[in-house]
Amino acid sequence: MILNNIFKFLLFVSLLIQTSSAEVITPIPLDIKYDKQKALLGKKLFYDTRLSKSDTISCANCHLLEDGGDDNMQYSFGVDGQQGTLNAPTVLNAVFNFSQMRDGSAKDLADQVHFPITNPVEMGTTYKSIISKLKDDKEYKKLFNQAYGEDIKKESINDALSQFQTALTTPNSRFDKYLRGDKNALSKDEKDGFELFKKNGCAACHNGVNIGGNLYQRVGILTPYKHEEIDKTHELGRFNVTKKEYDKYLAKVPSLRNIELTAPYLHNGTVSNLEAMVRFMLKYQVGMNQNKKDIKKIVLFLKTLTGDTPSILKVKNNEK
Repeated sequence: MILNNIFKFLLFVSLLIQTSSAEVITPIPLDIKYDKQKALLGKKLFYDTRLSKSDTISCANCHLLEDGGDDNMQYSFGVDGQQGTLNAPTVLNAVFNFSQMRDGSAKDLADQVHFPITNPVEMGTTYKSIISKLKDDKEYKKLFNQAYGEDIKKESINDALSQFQTALTTPNSRFDKYLRGDKNALSKDEKDGFELFKKNGCAACHNGVNIGGNLYQRVGILTPYKHEEIDKTHELGRFNVTKKEYDKYLAKVPSLRNIELTAPYLHNGTVSNLEAMVRFMLKYQVGMNQNKKDIKKIVLFLKTLTGDTPSILKVKNNEK
């Protein structure tokens, strides 16, 4: 079975190498549909520490939206100073992922919201407590009634936060401009980096609009990665959801959008910089040690994936 899976993977790589850049990766849409009124309410909630048990932690504590959408720490800290066991992922462009959470335990953004809110290490609270606090706030009561035509409920909290996260897209990266026809958007070395990205099979897992986020994969495809010995977080990935032995250590492939802003890397935050991350992936996923010059070109390409700051962050909550 293992040899068969490797053969399928290598076949997939060979097919991707033969495709054009437009078929491998597509630009982030310049416009995306969401309810602006609900999204602005979700924005207010995203920055509100009352969504945590201790009134000290907001979603924005672990997701710095103007700086990559994560917190650039190996592990984040939640209520009562508790340290998490997974590196916080970016929430930027999460709407393009085929599932949410590293193990795919949430089907969409609205379903994802309750995980950090109720996690005892992260925000450690209940919806009953949140609703009680928000109902004491006249502005929130007004905003929820305007947006949903009813009092504050769990479903409307989840929906507002998911509408806001839907708006957190980062279009207009230099690479997206290149894909749209501006051949001067990239330097020669950056273009070479993209060709190396495809040639080395990176595009087999990192493709589509989010350059990732559309399949599950495990570290150690061609060079064994001893999860039990190396990974002290004991993170079992997709197995958490399916309980199938084969799914151990499978996880959703992360997006490479804005990757230069989201160090450290890997779910355990053990790789500190982008050059080391490229070297790591080439070793474990492709089974080769690439030369330094080519690695630098791939890194240059990856840095062209940084897009615009989400436009909703520039909109004031009282704007229509």
